[in-house]
Order: sequence, then structure tokens, then C-alpha cells
Amino acid sequence: MEIKGAEVVVVGRGVTIGRPMPLLLTRRSENATVTQCHTGTRDLSSHLKRADIIVAAAGSAHLIRPEDVKPGAAVLDVGVSRSAEGKIVGDVHPGVAEVAGWISPNPGGVGPMTRAQLLVNVVEAAERSVG
Repeated sequence: MEIKGAEVVVVGRGVTIGRPMPLLLTRRSENATVTQCHTGTRDLSSHLKRADIIVAAAGSAHLIRPEDVKPGAAVLDVGVSRSAEGKIVGDVHPGVAEVAGWISPNPGGVGPMTRAQLLVNVVEAAERSVG
């Protein structure tokens, strides 16, 4: 999927994903049009329905529903919370997989890549400290 010119909705405003992601996506090299949504956003569904790419990072179980997603959209679920049964779930309802063109589910989506990159960062820091 082409990021340049894409309509991206970032749901959440946390310091890990919600705040930095819009800044990264609006750099000249990426050049996406980004809307950041949060608890104060009116009619979240209308924003989501226009998005080519959705980054869900609100920490609210199954907040993003199939009827909110534009067919063919790319959906990245990085939000983590627990269901009423205590099970770890993401921000994106499992039914979104039937609508989205691409989905990174949670659990099992970005977590392994996050851990791999953390390990890379640790190795690089250790190498720098040794000289």
C-alpha cells in the first residue's frame, strides 16, 4: 500500500504510538494525510470510514468494528486491553479481517516485530558502549 497521499487515521494519543505516529506519517518522505482521533473525537466511525490506513492504539477492546472500516483498508492493531473474560485483545474487532485488505491483528501482529527491534536496539547500544 502506498503511504504517500493516503488518508490515515490514528486512534489514540498515547506517547508510545498515538502521538509519534502522526508526526512520522506527515514527514515529507511519507507525505500521508493524518487525522488523529481520541476520546474527544465526535463520530469516530465517520473518520474511520474514510481511512485508507487505520492505526488503532487506543487500548479499548474491539473499538474498531467491521462496519467502521472502508473495504480494502490496511488496519494495524497495536492497542492492548482485556476482554470481560480477562483475555488479551486488541482495539480491532476480529470481524474487521473480512473487510480490510490487510490487517495486523492483536495479539500476534506487531508484538513480535517490536520485540525484535528492541533486541536490535539493545545490541547496538551495547556495541556503542564498548567502543
